[in-house]
Amino acid sequence: MTERRRALVTGAARGIGAATAARLAADGFDVLTLDLREGCDIALDVARDEFPPLDVDVCVANAGVTTTIAPGHRMTAEQWQRDISSVAALGGLPGQVAYAASKAGQLGMMRTLASENASRGITVNAVLPGLVATEQVLAMPAEVRERAFAALPSGRPVEPAEIAAAIAFLVGEEAAQVSGQAIAIDGGASLNQLSLGATRR
Repeated sequence: MTERRRALVTGAARGIGAATAARLAADGFDVLTLDLREGCDIALDVARDEFPPLDVDVCVANAGVTTTIAPGHRMTAEQWQRDISSVAALGGLPGQVAYAASKAGQLGMMRTLASENASRGITVNAVLPGLVATEQVLAMPAEVRERAFAALPSGRPVEPAEIAAAIAFLVGEEAAQVSGQAIAIDGGASLNQLSLGATRR
């Protein structure tokens, strides 16, 4: 009987993190959860606090914020420092310059870590969520939410469980040769929607 693999999931109190922790536990992982909020195994701020010594096989770095909305010239230093990978890294995100820039930077970091650790059998990948039906998104003002949902090519937001399913694949044995990849799970939102032919809907 093999020993259970251990996974650390940050931002695990709700949304994508909670769905990922539940999926990995269902897949047989011993899951260690981390968040600022109560209800997780470890409570700390990943940006500021020191991590305790941890022995894990998988790390899902999910903690992040999406509430900083401002044009670049109005961003404060604190706002820049508060901004998880996102499709904003691919196409930008008007009004969220720090968020998009930090995500693009994460892709460079991810690919470098993947290259540095390939010979050790360590894979490093990025899942790029589009608009996900998390508590924060569903709590947006109705007008904003409806406008955002109407712009989605697939006609609906991504479910947290759909992100968790992709993560479950990437940390599984069948993905042992998948590394340095950025995988968008966004219902086509990062694809060009301009058509010179007939309008499709």
